[in-house]
Amino acid sequence: QVQLVESGGGLVQAGGSLRLSCAASGLFFGSRAMGWFRQAPGKEREFVASIIYWSGSSKYYTDSVKGRFTISRDNAKNTVYLQMNSLKSEDTAVYYCAALKAYNSGRPIFEYECDYWGQGTQVTVSS
Repeated sequence: QVQLVESGGGLVQAGGSLRLSCAASGLFFGSRAMGWFRQAPGKEREFVASIIYWSGSSKYYTDSVKGRFTISRDNAKNTVYLQMNSLKSEDTAVYYCAALKAYNSGRPIFEYECDYWGQGTQVTVSS
């Protein structure tokens, strides 16, 4: 049974930092590209960041988080991370990690491409 479990969310002041983790089990993690999405209240879920399989050498970010967020992976720990710095109130959302098979780097991930999802972790940024 495949599981993706996010953690690390919480309440932080604007300008602060959080690091989200997504621990995977039940799948060959190294062979999977991974992504982070978020859903703010009253809005549709949106792509945030992606990282290619194995080396994780290729990453892609939505424009609104470039320079502030960093995605990384540790294949030995079956975990993908999202380091979030200089947080803004507009970053408030539930953050989800997702796993997918086929992915060519250098573009956003689309939801339909993802075959496994985590349950989400709440990030609240107070201004």
